[in-house]
Amino acid sequence: MNKRFFGVLIFAFVVAALGGLITYRQLVNHAPAAGAAQPMSRIVLAAHDVEAGAILSKDDVQLADWGGPVPAGASAKPEDFIGRGVLSEIYSSEPVSEARLASKGSGGGLASLIPEGMRAFAIRVNDVAGVAGFVTAGMRVDVVINGSSPLGDAGQGTQARTLLQNIEVLSAGQDFKKDAEGKPVTSQVVNLLVTPEQAEKLSLAAGQTTVQLVLRNPLDRQIAPTPGTDLAALYGPTGARPPAPAPAAPPAPNPADTRPVVHEAPPQPVAFTMEIISGSQKTEKQFVNQGGTR
Repeated sequence: MNKRFFGVLIFAFVVAALGGLITYRQLVNHAPAAGAAQPMSRIVLAAHDVEAGAILSKDDVQLADWGGPVPAGASAKPEDFIGRGVLSEIYSSEPVSEARLASKGSGGGLASLIPEGMRAFAIRVNDVAGVAGFVTAGMRVDVVINGSSPLGDAGQGTQARTLLQNIEVLSAGQDFKKDAEGKPVTSQVVNLLVTPEQAEKLSLAAGQTTVQLVLRNPLDRQIAPTPGTDLAALYGPTGARPPAPAPAAPPAPNPADTRPVVHEAPPQPVAFTMEIISGSQKTEKQFVNQGGTR
C-alpha cells in the first residue's frame, strides 16, 4: 500500500516537472531578445529651437534617425515643411509635424497664428490696463470699458461695463512710436483673438471709452452675467431724506409705585356773550369756547 502510494506520488512529480520544463522552453523561444535594437526611421527633426511665427528654412530642419513609432504628421521629406509658418514653438531635435505648422502658402508671422474665421485686434494699453505686464500670449482676459452712455441718465456719471469675456490673447509686445517732439515712446500693445462682430465692438470702445483688460484663469470659461455699474450706484441714492423718527412710546407704569394716579380733568368749555348793534337794533349772541380759556 505504501509503495504504491509513493510510486504514484513520484510519477506525478515527474509529469509536473516535465510540463514546467516544456512551458519554460516555449516562453524562452517566443520572448524577444533582451536589448534587441528597435526599428529606426529617418524623419525631419528641428535643428534648433524655432519660435512661433517664424518661417522654416533649410537650416532649421535636418534628417535624423528616430527610434520607435513615427509621430503623426511627421515626414522624411524636408521639402514638405520648408517655407511654412510655425504655429507653436518647436524645440531642438523635436519631430516637425503638420500640427505645428501653418498651411502651405499662408506665410509666417502673426497672420499665420490666426485661425480661420477669427481676427486679431490690437489694443494699446498702459501698465495698469495691461494687468501690469501679466497679459501674455495664450492668456484669457475680459474687456471692461469705462465711459458715459449717450442714452443714459446724465446724473449717473461714468459707467463701467464688461464688454467681452473669455477672450484669448494672441500676442503682447511693445509698440515703438514718436511723440510730438520726435522722441521715441514705447507703449504696450495687446492683440486679442476675436470674431468680426467683436472686432466692431472693440473698435468703437477703443475710440469712445477707456478700455481695461481683466486677467482670468485660462481654465475658467464661464460667462458671468454682469449688468454693469455707475457712479450713482457706487455712492448710493442721493437726495433722499432720512425717515422721521417714530414717536416715543409712553413709559410703562411701575408696579412698585403705590401712589394714586391723578388724572387731570379736561378743560371745561367757557361761554361768553357778544352784543351786536345793527342800526337802532341791539341783539346778543352767546358763544362757547371749547378750549376752556377766554
